Amino acid sequence: VIASQATISGAFSVTQQAARLGYLPRVTTRHTSATERGQIYVPPVNWTMLALVILVVLGFGSSSAIASAYGIAVSGTMVLTTALIAIVTLSRRKRANPLFLALLGLIGAAELVFFGANATKFADGGWFPIACALALFVVLTTWKRGGTVIAAHLAAKRVPLERFAEVCGADVPRVPGTAIYLSADPEAVPTVMLHNLKHNKVLHERVLLVHVIVEDTPFVPPAKRIEVDKLGKGFFTVDIHHGFFETPDVPRALEEARPFGLAVDLDTTTFFVGHETLVPAQHPVLGTWRTWLYMRLASTALSPARFYHLPPGRVVELGTQVSI
Repeated sequence: VIASQATISGAFSVTQQAARLGYLPRVTTRHTSATERGQIYVPPVNWTMLALVILVVLGFGSSSAIASAYGIAVSGTMVLTTALIAIVTLSRRKRANPLFLALLGLIGAAELVFFGANATKFADGGWFPIACALALFVVLTTWKRGGTVIAAHLAAKRVPLERFAEVCGADVPRVPGTAIYLSADPEAVPTVMLHNLKHNKVLHERVLLVHVIVEDTPFVPPAKRIEVDKLGKGFFTVDIHHGFFETPDVPRALEEARPFGLAVDLDTTTFFVGHETLVPAQHPVLGTWRTWLYMRLASTALSPARFYHLPPGRVVELGTQVSI
């Protein structure tokens, strides 16, 4: 019971972190505690694990039959953990203690022997955790690679921020209110803003170009949460920083922009977000089956409005077709 609870909680946390780092689609995350940070529940992961556990029980039939799979899973995890510790230690050479590295090598050698002993039972069920690991690896790398391909496609059409004044000329009519454009590229004019100009030919009196940045640290101090830069004529760039263990909340983060002279009234604010419709290319960059997998994963992704906790009724989505 203790091991299963740890596995479930760990699966929730790792899934959230992978999504923040761009290795999984955005997923529905529910916070189960109002006081403790990190207490979360991820419904899709919970139900997926339930289905897999039932299949494992039915497939192996008894705890003795699953012993080989369990042995490879545990010993493999030990080897991977030691390897990751070694990588982190070597990447920070100033703190790399030779005695510690020697001890790490000794532990790693013992774990490799343990893993090798369990590997002899590969055909007796040990293949199962390896198959699961490979499946997860394919999913993670496919999503990451697909995101890179789409980013490259959008980058080909990007307008550098230096040309911002040229794009938003003085002849563009301005309407009352505040517009917030979410952008993945802080150095370019948001594509959704260009679409809005192309079709509606107007801009709001105040325009915020918001870029949400997920750092490689679990948490970001409140003092470093937000950065604001004034571009002039009612235009601002806003960088919102979150740790990979945190849930991005754009409206709450914007409340911290008041010290920068930027007060946002949600009742008069419109959030513009982009929506890409994926279309298979004649010669897919990812290959046929990985393109199919990426499109299936993309269809399960949480919408940006829900992921960033944007207020209902204040969101406008503008879509484009992207060949992949």
